Amino acid sequence: MTDPEFILEDKDVMRALVAANEKALGGNIVDLRGIAMDRLEARLDRLEDTHRSVIAAAYENLAGTNQVHRAVLKLLDPTDFEAFLQELGTGIAEILRVDAVRLVLESVQKGEDPVVKKLGHVLTVAEPGFVDSYLKAGRQSEPRPVTLRQYRPADDEIYGTSSEYIRSEAALKLDFGNGRLPGLLLLGSEDPHMFKSDQGTDLLAFFAGTFERAMARWLS
Repeated sequence: MTDPEFILEDKDVMRALVAANEKALGGNIVDLRGIAMDRLEARLDRLEDTHRSVIAAAYENLAGTNQVHRAVLKLLDPTDFEAFLQELGTGIAEILRVDAVRLVLESVQKGEDPVVKKLGHVLTVAEPGFVDSYLKAGRQSEPRPVTLRQYRPADDEIYGTSSEYIRSEAALKLDFGNGRLPGLLLLGSEDPHMFKSDQGTDLLAFFAGTFERAMARWLS
């Protein structure tokens, strides 16, 4: 009597009391109050589940934001182009928790560039039109700035020896400005559920925009 909340907050005790009351009423009486309580309890359970889901999503979004912010800061550290690209395959990949990072640049130049050869594990040069073709993957729709998909590369042209392990990827289309061919930044993961089409892309779009601006320094 001095602490009624102790009983009221115990679901098992309250459920037993309600069940005992229903038995006392007999089988030919409908207890509307008991039915209402059952419905309220079910609604409360759903609200608690929703609350937990919202809190979990908020924490996940905050963690993702911090992750991308750290990656952006890492992009600004290198003082030369080679170090910038090397950081993509090491520090950036580690921060974003992906298994492969590849930068694809379209070019009309023929012949193998020494820099491309040296940084082949990160950088790939492709013919004009490759970026849109890769993003469309046979579909007719226009490619989006950020494409998330569960994907198994058909060959090792982009991911090299890692291609047989990649199961999902984030493909970030890069716009380097007027008069310049587009590029593509690929984040590949061995986890098929790392990148899926129903996930949000705001953070990756922000990262892509930052990357474009960082690349502009070297392209100029």
